Amino acid sequence: MAQFATSRFGIGNDPLGLRNARGWLFALGLALLLLGLCASANLVLATVATIYYVGAMMLIGGVLQIVHAFGTRQWGSAGLWLLSGILYLLAGLVAFSNPLLAAAMLTLLLAVSLATSGVLRLWVGISVVAIGRGWLVVSGLASIAAAVIIGFQWPVNALWILGMVLAVDLIVQGIALLAAGFSIKILRTV
Repeated sequence: MAQFATSRFGIGNDPLGLRNARGWLFALGLALLLLGLCASANLVLATVATIYYVGAMMLIGGVLQIVHAFGTRQWGSAGLWLLSGILYLLAGLVAFSNPLLAAAMLTLLLAVSLATSGVLRLWVGISVVAIGRGWLVVSGLASIAAAVIIGFQWPVNALWILGMVLAVDLIVQGIALLAAGFSIKILRTV
């Protein structure tokens, strides 16, 4: 009879049904890996796809916020919800009508976000006395370095940087899921 390896928590016999999920982990991991490789083959097209996706989400979010504004008239904040929904709609329309402008703005936002999170992690890593704080410092410095690289090449890199981020994310997710599938081992008991 096949049994699952006992985990570090002392749970055996496949309590989470991982044996059945193994094939799905392989399939999803392989699909994401292949999609990531396709995205890396044409970073500009991947950037445009990313912009259209973000634009579609903003259009949907804008419509939902406008609908919500009419449902919350008694709260006294309906005007703010309506304004927020209109701004989302406008941003979504900009993403579809001028994807290069949207890519440039999102790339700049990415650089600012990386710089901000990097400075915060660096500050926490320096100010907190704890085991492993060096990893926070390294992580913060890496984010700051990425922000500087993106910022100095902006707006030229707006054509490909978001596509690269998408491609790397898909590839890393694919590899992680493949590794998870490979790590599920079935042991035979005697």
